[in-house]
Amino acid sequence: MTANGPVRAAARLSNSEPLVEGEGALRRAGGRSTYAALDLGTNNCRLLIARPASNGFRVVEAFSRIVRLGEGIGRSNTLNEKAIRRTIEALKICRSKMKARGVDRARLIATEACRSAANGDDFLARVFEETGIRLEVVDRRTEAHLAAAGCAALADPGAEGVLLFDIGGGSSEIVWLDRDHVPGGGDVEALVRAWTSLPLGVVSLAERFGGVEVTPESYAAMVSEVREALRPFADGLEEQRRAGSFHMLGTSGTVTTLAGIHLGLPRYDRRAVDGLWMTDDAVSDVIRRLMGMSYDERAANPCIGHERADLVLAGCAVLDAIREFFPTKRLRIADRGLREGLLIRMMAEDGVWRGGGTAA
Repeated sequence: MTANGPVRAAARLSNSEPLVEGEGALRRAGGRSTYAALDLGTNNCRLLIARPASNGFRVVEAFSRIVRLGEGIGRSNTLNEKAIRRTIEALKICRSKMKARGVDRARLIATEACRSAANGDDFLARVFEETGIRLEVVDRRTEAHLAAAGCAALADPGAEGVLLFDIGGGSSEIVWLDRDHVPGGGDVEALVRAWTSLPLGVVSLAERFGGVEVTPESYAAMVSEVREALRPFADGLEEQRRAGSFHMLGTSGTVTTLAGIHLGLPRYDRRAVDGLWMTDDAVSDVIRRLMGMSYDERAANPCIGHERADLVLAGCAVLDAIREFFPTKRLRIADRGLREGLLIRMMAEDGVWRGGGTAA
């Protein structure tokens, strides 16, 4: 798999190499040909290992596991022991895969759960002690811009603007890209007009409002909470969102699930989903269908499964709140995001496409 055109790094970030540590874990010397990006979120642990290609990068290994690190954090403000153990086991697998692939350079980040937990620092120290992985906790601005860098190649260059969103487990990032942003060119950070990060995600909403049994009333309550959190950001983009020619670009398990259901896939297929255009009516239709399903029916759907069945409607509530403020007929689905943004930035910083006209 090759990314659809590299996007130039938005900024040179400090501490850009929080590498796995330990004897022989990673090679720091010699040609940096194999890169790794790890995204530890509130719900998922994801790893992508890739090598540069002429027009992007070629993925050589991918790993994703639902760990629910942020389970119960809304009630206790701490990461619980079961979630920590699940996460450390997944990180051990990631370490093994990076060693097996001879990764030369990596960026290994953690997001909302580690940002907000009272015992976040203790967790990071334990991860390093048990796995040799030194995680970097990124702030919300960095998370939003990495999502933009990872997905920007799917933006329609003919649109007046792009409303990009990433619905996570513990937070949701929303970014407005100006029309001057075109796939494969320009500095993404310079072309971000506005961004926000809401401390609301599928795990936090489902735990508070219920994710197994979702009534029309509880669904409306979730939409209302997200709407009020999003209102200041939307008010600041009044002129842009009234423009007729913009589209939404979504990256998250929520939108990829909607796409898979829309296509009637017998099992999830990234190749069919990444880059798919959905109309506003199609999005509404799938959400209505999900609202009509029981928990067991959602769990039985091959594009949802038991691990996401209690979360998918919370994600739909976030999406519906976004759609209220930013009505548009087109939504493009991205099965890519932070990991791809990390890889693109590292490779661009190393000048791997220099001379090829794609990045400098």
